[in-house]
Amino acid sequence: MVTDSLLKTYADSDALDLVGLVRGGQVSPAELVEAAITLVERLNPALNAVIHRLYDMARAQAQTVDRSAPFAGVPFLLKELASSWTGAPNTNSCFYLRDVVADSDTEVVRRMKAAGLVLVGKSNAPENGWSITTEPKLYGVTKNPWKEGITPGGSSGGAAAAVASRMAPIAEASDGAGSIRIPASCCGIVGLKPSRGRVSLAPFGDYWYGGAYFLCCSRSVRDTAAYLDAVAGALPGDPYTPPVPDASWLSLSARAPKRLRIGFTVTPPNGTAIDPEVKAAVLATVATLERLGHHVEQHDMPLDANGAWATYTNMTCVQTAATFNYLETVIGRPVASADVEAVTWAIIARGRATSGVRHISDVEQLRQIGRDIVGDLDAYDLFVTPTLTQLPRPLGYYDMSETDIDRYNAKWTDAVFAFPFNISGQPAISLPLGWSKGGVPIGVQLVGRYGDEATVLAASAQLEQEMPWRDRRPAVSVS
Repeated sequence: MVTDSLLKTYADSDALDLVGLVRGGQVSPAELVEAAITLVERLNPALNAVIHRLYDMARAQAQTVDRSAPFAGVPFLLKELASSWTGAPNTNSCFYLRDVVADSDTEVVRRMKAAGLVLVGKSNAPENGWSITTEPKLYGVTKNPWKEGITPGGSSGGAAAAVASRMAPIAEASDGAGSIRIPASCCGIVGLKPSRGRVSLAPFGDYWYGGAYFLCCSRSVRDTAAYLDAVAGALPGDPYTPPVPDASWLSLSARAPKRLRIGFTVTPPNGTAIDPEVKAAVLATVATLERLGHHVEQHDMPLDANGAWATYTNMTCVQTAATFNYLETVIGRPVASADVEAVTWAIIARGRATSGVRHISDVEQLRQIGRDIVGDLDAYDLFVTPTLTQLPRPLGYYDMSETDIDRYNAKWTDAVFAFPFNISGQPAISLPLGWSKGGVPIGVQLVGRYGDEATVLAASAQLEQEMPWRDRRPAVSVS
C-alpha cells in the first residue's frame, strides 16, 4: 500500500536521498516504484508528461535491483527519442515510427540499467526532437507544471515537467540545440549538457557531428553529477574523447572551487532584446559568485549568432534527411508527408536538396565557429549567460505545422545562448536561479571549458547552497 508518508518522502527526496533509504532498509525499490506509479497516475492527466506507462516492466525490474548500484531502485523516465530500451516503444514521437518497439539496448541504456535505475515510463518529446516546446501531434501537448498555458520547453519537456512535478526524481534528457537546458529553465530544475563525447552514442557513430548530447534532468546538482558518473565514458570507435578527471564528478562537485575567473553577458549575440526579469536573474547570480570570492567581468560574445544558426540548421536538415533515408529501410516504405509533421517534411526536403559540397562546407564552417567560440571564452573558467532570453512562451508559439523551415527557426531566437555550445562542445548547465514576479522559473546558464564538467558542477553546487531552490514546488505537484 502506498501511504501518504511514502509519497511525501518520495516527493521531498532527490535520487540520492532515495538510494540512501533503499540501502538503509527504510524503503524497498518496489515501494519506490509504486510511489512513482501513484504520482504519475495522479499528476500526469494535468501535464501529459509521461506518454508510455511501463509499470509491469518496472515492477519486474524492481525485484532484481542491485542495492549497491549508484541509483539502486530509483524510478526513472526515458525520453521518447533515440535511446532504446528493449521492449519499450521507440517512436521519436513520429507517426512514421508509431509501431516501433526497441529490440535492443543502446549503450547509455545499458549503463542506466547497471546503475540500478528502474524504468517506469517514457517521457513526451516533440517529433524527432525538432522543437523547443513539447507539443507532438502523435502524443499531444505537455504542459508546464508551474503555470497554465506556457511551454515546459523542449525537446525534453516531458522529462522536465515530470521531474519538476515530482513524478520522478530524475529522467533522461538530450540536447541538440538546448533541449536539456531549455526545459530545465522553463520547469525550474537542473539540466546539464555535458562535453562533446562524454556520453557514448554507441551503437550509433555520431549525431549531428557532435552537436547532440545525452544526459538527464534532475532537481539537484549532486544527482546530475552522480548520473554523469554512471553513464559517462567513451568506447573504442567513439569519434570524440574528452579528458577524464581523476575523481568522480560527484566528489568533485562537493569540493569548493578555487577562485574562478568568470565572464558573463546579458547581451544576446543576435541583437534581440532580453526580458528584464531574465537579466535581473543573471545579474543576481553574478553578484552571488562575486560575493563568494570569484572574479567576474562582463564579456559579450562577438559571435554572428544568426549566421551560425542558419549554418547549423542547414547541417541538421541534411542529417535529418539521412536519418529518414535509413528509417525507410527499417519501415520498408518511403516516408510521405502524411507520416510526419509539416516542418519535419520541410526539413527532410531541404536536406535532400542540399548538395554534398554545400553540406561539407557547412560542417567546416561550424567547426571554425566552434573553434572561435572556445577561443573567445578561453580566458574564463566559467561563462554565465541567460538560458533563455525570455520567459517561457505560450503553448502554440513554436508551431510544427509551419511549412517554412526559416520562418519556423526564426522563432528560436530566445535560445540564442543555448545552441552555440552544441557547436563548440563545451559543457553547459541551466540552474533555476531566478523567478519571475508571476512565479515562473528562470534558468541561468554556466558554461565551462571543454572537458571541465567538474568546475561547472562545483560552482553549481555553490550556487545551489547560496540560492537554494529545493523547497520550491510548482502548482502541479505533491502538496
